[in-house]
Amino acid sequence: MNNNQFEKKGWTPDRIGNLHGKTFIITGTTSGTGFEAAKIILSKGAKVVMLNRNPKKSADTIDTLKQELGNTIEVSSIKMDLAIQDSVKKAAKEVINTVPKIDVLICNAAIAQVPKQILTVDGWESQMGTNHFGNFTLQALLFPLIEKSKGRIVTVGSMGYNLGIKTIQFDDINWDKNYSPNGIYSQSKLAQIMSVYELQDRLKKAGNTNVKAYACHPGASKTSLIKTSGSLMTRFVWQLMKLSPLVQSAEKGAYPQLMCATEPNLDQSGFYGPTKRMNTVGPVGEHKLEPHAKNKAVAKRLWELSEKETGVKWNI
Repeated sequence: MNNNQFEKKGWTPDRIGNLHGKTFIITGTTSGTGFEAAKIILSKGAKVVMLNRNPKKSADTIDTLKQELGNTIEVSSIKMDLAIQDSVKKAAKEVINTVPKIDVLICNAAIAQVPKQILTVDGWESQMGTNHFGNFTLQALLFPLIEKSKGRIVTVGSMGYNLGIKTIQFDDINWDKNYSPNGIYSQSKLAQIMSVYELQDRLKKAGNTNVKAYACHPGASKTSLIKTSGSLMTRFVWQLMKLSPLVQSAEKGAYPQLMCATEPNLDQSGFYGPTKRMNTVGPVGEHKLEPHAKNKAVAKRLWELSEKETGVKWNI
């Protein structure tokens, strides 16, 4: 899809109006695209609640944001580790008890390219457990408040969804037999993206027009994602790649999630991100999503498996 609805320069944050009175919940804001998204949203007057696993880094982030934007910004943080279901449930409960409404939930946090298979405390492979099951539970638990607020759920996927097998490996969900850092990362991102469109179908079937759900990706951006979980070689290659024209700034990497969070009347069926150089960089808009990411039978099975695995049912 080359005809960008936002014309040549694509979508940019200057399209965002005044966000006073709006509340955004954002995961993974201590660096990279999450930090940039939080900064831009706060600069437009919204309230931001950050969900991060490291309270010290969260406090430092709040200090940095206040230094850059002034002390009057409304920003707070709640501790949450997406890899631990109990932590996700506690954080969701705290959000519900302390935040009167959620205009937008941005699921930005993720881990990537974990060199060796690690299982979470809940017994899942770490990338699938964090990126998919963690987000599935968080969204389900916050859904009633998002619905009440007529809000949006924005899932930050990755073009990595298309680099592994083109379906979900249901017979070995933890990849015990064929673990590969990239393979399971791709799988976790495919699962995240599939769940967005399955959620849309379920909302439509229920006649629920209150909640909108969007899928996007940051392209290739200068973030700490690989630095924090990739192997030494992966990190080295990525450091070299960061110097190339195939990689853009973390701020630009935040544009797709910001667009999905704020652009009025944005088509939910689209997949959004940079539109040049194999969707790694360039103007932000809608582009092609490979058909396997919308395979209805696989998505439905994944949703049912996710409810069973997490023990969390969506109240749609």
